[in-house]
Amino acid sequence: MPDQREASSGESAAPRMRVGWSKYRDLDDTELRQIRQLGVEDILLVPYQYEDFESAIPTGDEWSSEELVEIRDRIAAQDLRLVGFEQMPITLYDVLLDDERRDESIEKIKATIRNMGAAGIPVLGYSGHPPNGVGRTTRSKEIRGGAKTTAFVEAEMEDPGQLADRQFTEEELWEIYEAFLAEVLPVAEEAGVQLAVHPSDPPIEEIGGVPLLFRNFGNFRRAMELVPSENHGLKLCLGCWSEMGEDVLEVIRYFGSRDEITYVHFRDVVGTVPEFYETFLDDEESNYNEYDVVQALYDVGYSGLLLPDHVPMLEGEETWEFGGTVGRSFTVGYIRGLIKSVYETS
Repeated sequence: MPDQREASSGESAAPRMRVGWSKYRDLDDTELRQIRQLGVEDILLVPYQYEDFESAIPTGDEWSSEELVEIRDRIAAQDLRLVGFEQMPITLYDVLLDDERRDESIEKIKATIRNMGAAGIPVLGYSGHPPNGVGRTTRSKEIRGGAKTTAFVEAEMEDPGQLADRQFTEEELWEIYEAFLAEVLPVAEEAGVQLAVHPSDPPIEEIGGVPLLFRNFGNFRRAMELVPSENHGLKLCLGCWSEMGEDVLEVIRYFGSRDEITYVHFRDVVGTVPEFYETFLDDEESNYNEYDVVQALYDVGYSGLLLPDHVPMLEGEETWEFGGTVGRSFTVGYIRGLIKSVYETS
């Protein structure tokens, strides 16, 4: 993602990696000020309806220019920049699986992209998650100091039942997905909005009878080649690639050399499919070396956002199983230190 920031001295400087913040909950000025105090300048909002809170923007319909500008300006009032949204107003799998409303949904997504461009909001992520959301078999595994985290054991998965109204083959979903890209990417190019796709989580072959397309390296390469566009890239979720058992450094080298990394979700796990659990970023038992990851991003010329993704839930936090402000704040500081170390030694 292009970055036109300048050094504090006013002289032009090469863009650098920086830490962002993925915000699930509705906008709260106190929390926004806390985020800015941590040294974060960039926010991505996660449209997500959860039983304990409302997200910052509703889902299910196009987002108007007026509501986008209102949210952008409220965030800007706290000296923060709204970079984009982690999800579309209608999820990808809702588009892929709903034959009757597919055309209507795509038109709403295209309208949203145009409105985002008009509002100067440059990034729209979308997800290859299963239709029933991120899959875990427990959300209360205890790790360091009794912090709670999520885990996945495929053998313990509950049967979700049939998730689609009819049976879809994987090749049929690829055809529908290609047609979707052919519709929305020209609009994104015209609007100046970057689309970014997130892996399936967990990255397994299918769930509820629905094939999961974004589960391995080969499928991501195919996704990027279906409808080539400079306005389409990866929401590089390191945790998901780690769950796959892929070499995350090779993933960074391949997609980074092609300038296809839009932004990075920075988390890790212990173990791989069919059994893994999420953990602190500094856990020595996790799958990859986090310093090596930042170095690899630097080496391929990446200069965008690194965002804490899921984090363990710490003492006193009880309402969101993918981690609250305390764990996210720890991760922000840790990533800032990694970035500084890499730039000062490279």
